[in-house]
Amino acid sequence: MELDDAYANGKYIEGGAAYPDRWNAAAAQFRAQMAEAGRARLNQPYDSGPRHGFDLFLPEGTPSGVLVFVHGGYWLNFDRSTWSHFAAGGLGRGWAVALPSYDLCPQVRIADITSQIAKAVQAVAAAVPGPIALTGHSAGGHLVARMLAPGMLSADFAGRIRHVVPISPLSDLRPLLKTTMNDSFAMTEADATAESPVLQPAPATAVTVWVGGAERPAFLDQARWLAEAWNAPNVVVPGKHHFNVIDDLADPDSDLTRTLAGA
Repeated sequence: MELDDAYANGKYIEGGAAYPDRWNAAAAQFRAQMAEAGRARLNQPYDSGPRHGFDLFLPEGTPSGVLVFVHGGYWLNFDRSTWSHFAAGGLGRGWAVALPSYDLCPQVRIADITSQIAKAVQAVAAAVPGPIALTGHSAGGHLVARMLAPGMLSADFAGRIRHVVPISPLSDLRPLLKTTMNDSFAMTEADATAESPVLQPAPATAVTVWVGGAERPAFLDQARWLAEAWNAPNVVVPGKHHFNVIDDLADPDSDLTRTLAGA
């Protein structure tokens, strides 16, 4: 359809098809190491479905807070097991890190996934005291931005959120109506409007939008739209594309991790 190519990522990234296998291998090795160290709490339930769980990784000592990473994949692909190694940065700064899974389209609607992530964030927050930081990539960036909609989280949990960093987020879902992906999303105009963070009230919570400078123009636009709608900083990282813009989550000393967990 009209915008399919605009929202295609992998074919414009050199070696793009190899990334999922590399992510899975690194994630499996990381989980094994953390389990051996007694610092992994895997498949913690937040609801009753088979995908309604999160993996929680603990730092050495008492956590300074908890960082929640929500994966992307256009609400169509992946689960938490592909991304475990990206917890390393937050752990290195003394934070616990949680990664939830969620149901995928077309079995559910995007609004259902939003509700699931709200349950996951609240379950994580109940498990780990202290401040909360939220980040998510692509569709995950949409989902963490949606957590700042009025009434999405209970007041107690919402009040603990210190910073939200949507990475390469899908912030206005209305253009996706003009892609073949909407055959799986089954969104109407009203659905896309309701699920678009750019149309939410600007939150009081600190937000920093993050995007790679070498990303597709559509994703640069999506990041800019959210930053402008919310009067938030828009960090454009030179040379980073849609698949490697998240690499710095694994580095405790990166600007991205410092933004989330504090310098």
